[in-house]
Amino acid sequence: MLITGGAGFIGSNLVRACLAQGRPVTVLDNFSTGFRENLSDIQDQIQLIEGSIEDLATVQQAVQGQPEVIHLAALGSVPRSLKDPLATHAVNATGFLNVLAACGAAGVRRLVYASSSSVYGDSPTLPKREAETGQVLSPYAATKAINEHYARTLAPVYGLSAIGLRFFNVFGPRQSPAGAYAAVIPKFIDAATKAEPLQIYGDGLQSRDFTYVSNVIEAILQAVDAPLLEGQAQVCNIGCGETISLNEIAQAIVDGTGSSSAIVHVAPRPGDIRHSLADIAHARRILGYQPQVSVRTGLQQTIAWFKSIPS
Repeated sequence: MLITGGAGFIGSNLVRACLAQGRPVTVLDNFSTGFRENLSDIQDQIQLIEGSIEDLATVQQAVQGQPEVIHLAALGSVPRSLKDPLATHAVNATGFLNVLAACGAAGVRRLVYASSSSVYGDSPTLPKREAETGQVLSPYAATKAINEHYARTLAPVYGLSAIGLRFFNVFGPRQSPAGAYAAVIPKFIDAATKAEPLQIYGDGLQSRDFTYVSNVIEAILQAVDAPLLEGQAQVCNIGCGETISLNEIAQAIVDGTGSSSAIVHVAPRPGDIRHSLADIAHARRILGYQPQVSVRTGLQQTIAWFKSIPS
């Protein structure tokens, strides 16, 4: 199968899971946000195409002969999208359309792509159910909603089975803490191991359905193999179905690392969702998805991984 963004956090974990199952893998990545070192120990076991999903010809070359495509390449981060909406649109919307059109032209059987819980926007409903979205709150969220619309529109035209997985705050090994747009858990772990303050935007009572990466990998592979109706598009939530506040996450990381770090609060960020919790009944029904690793167990495993990295 082809995995776009295979050098990224989720992608590099997925590549290893595929190889462990004996699935041949081709990776398409331009290393704009992914890291070569994420694949360095397995580079002789995969085919690597270095290129961007923004280039249609590159995507067309990459999908040839691939029965399944897993599309993870994207520019993440709500703050990044607010600062540079054009770049976010070019990668996440136009790049996705390139992948979708190339899959259709090449006769790909199934496209599994990363959507996001951000498509729920300002909807106050909890837990989040697939049919009940609100007004999106960022350009990033808008691009993910656009992806779903394009898939619903074009999958029947192409005879393509397309499934969008709305990921809920994925975390785990190989998630980078570096840069202004890093996710909160690796940033907190990095700060805690350095005895630096853990900075929370807002009061910290905002809650998330943090989902350990192994649960997500399992869902992706289930989506590849699930007996979905051909030529149709679906979406489903991929989370743990449990919620935890940022204050609780920060304290668990301080405790888990044995850190002396303080937890500090600063002004809220625009575009952030207040509460998020996945209803995973649909994923359970169509994929057989059932998360195996809880958020607290996942935190322990993630902290252990970060501690194992040579400083």
